[in-house]
Amino acid sequence: MRIKIYLEPSEEGGYTVIVPSLPGCISEGDTREEAIKNIKEAIELYLEPVDDDIIINQNMEEMELAI
Repeated sequence: MRIKIYLEPSEEGGYTVIVPSLPGCISEGDTREEAIKNIKEAIELYLEPVDDDIIINQNMEEMELAI
């Protein structure tokens, strides 16, 4: 999977990184390399399913969708 990120120098030093296609997915780092490493981890966590967040009732149908 390829995903677009935006890397911006911070006024305080370091970098801030956002992922426009994943609302709220943001990270930072002291260097470009650290910021990119941190946003990769943030993206993985953002996309990781959390079973506790799913509320299942009898009328729901489970399906998988390829994107």
